Amino acid sequence: MSPALNVIFRLRRQSLILSLLRIVRDPHTAEDLAQEAYIRVCRALEAGGVERVEPFLHQTARNIAFDHQRRCKARRKIEAVSLDDQMVDIIADDTPSVERILQDRQRLKLLRQTVSRLPRRTQIVMHLSRIEGWTNRRIAAHLGVSERTVFNDLKMALAHCVEQMGGFDGD
Repeated sequence: MSPALNVIFRLRRQSLILSLLRIVRDPHTAEDLAQEAYIRVCRALEAGGVERVEPFLHQTARNIAFDHQRRCKARRKIEAVSLDDQMVDIIADDTPSVERILQDRQRLKLLRQTVSRLPRRTQIVMHLSRIEGWTNRRIAAHLGVSERTVFNDLKMALAHCVEQMGGFDGD
């Protein structure tokens, strides 16, 4: 900790808070931002390179206040205002319907059956690529084949799945 910063902060704390209050218009926030400025200036002094502590403290506090204002403005754009019950009722529920869940289960069962009919190495390639997220190079090294072989196996597996699943409509 810097003794100079401690003295300056104690002497200029109220003027610093008033300066911040003009920006953020909330006394509690201004107090919090002044404390944040103190902490950041302490860290900057420990790192070295600050010649004039008081102006640096005030500029740091202003920058923190402006950043705070920008974040608040962005948050207001994103956050919804309080909704009344009538508005809540018209918001779509993103939970899948029972029908959709059953249809997805049928698709998954068909996909498993489709993949099980592929040659064993092709099944492994598809699993490592699409489920485990391995690269073709890693799969090739793991299986002791060329990257081109992995590419062709994957292409064959995907084409087979598209062919078998393409007409599936869940009925």
